[in-house]
Amino acid sequence: MSDAPVFSSRAEPPKVALLMTRPQEGSLRFVALLPAEILAHLEVIHAPLMQVTPFGAEVDLTGYQGVIFTSANGVAAARSAPTALPAFCVGQRTTQAAEQAGWQAQYCGASAAELIAHLAKVRPATPLLHLHGRHTRGDIAQTLSAAGLPCEGQMIYDQQLLSPSDEATQRILAQDAVIAPLFSPRTARHFACLGLDQVNLSLIALSQAVAAELKGLNYKDLQVSKTPDANSMAVMVRDAAVRLAHLEGGNPAQ
Repeated sequence: MSDAPVFSSRAEPPKVALLMTRPQEGSLRFVALLPAEILAHLEVIHAPLMQVTPFGAEVDLTGYQGVIFTSANGVAAARSAPTALPAFCVGQRTTQAAEQAGWQAQYCGASAAELIAHLAKVRPATPLLHLHGRHTRGDIAQTLSAAGLPCEGQMIYDQQLLSPSDEATQRILAQDAVIAPLFSPRTARHFACLGLDQVNLSLIALSQAVAAELKGLNYKDLQVSKTPDANSMAVMVRDAAVRLAHLEGGNPAQ
């Protein structure tokens, strides 16, 4: 039997908006994870709050025994692997991007803390190089070096904050219900300052660190993803859409 959601026969369900704040490519990739039956009843509003800009400088890997990537943005900014070095990655998406770029990609956990614990256990050859953006969390290079795994960091891209256009802002404020998945603490902090807080917002945070930046915001609902990955976030968006659009048979996650 299909578990695809269907409309309640009692009334036509309301239209629900999905507010995507990631850069365009990441937003489109996330939306593609949602079932077609759900998307048919969602109005997707693209309002990127961050723009990733690679510095374009050549990365000198001389002497390093491996690199660390904590996002697919870092992989893109580093370009293709110049040598067959191992790449220790945070997240499945980052790992896939590194593998496609020619690195010997290894998944090392869903967070910086899990990556650090993994590397401290397996003790890879060093020194390592963490290729990251201007804004980063976790003090990976410092923490690994303190654990006896020499590691340096190199900034290879910038993450510039953006504000929604006037048109996007008006569309957001005009909605009866808005689902807004938020994927980073910095984006969440920026979102909280935009004046978009209102009772029609159903917020879904990637992690507790993201949720912490939304305290004091006026919203209808705030949930934290069970695991910090896109697939788990997509399940929560689906469940929120089922609930808000009065769909039945959506088999919400337990």
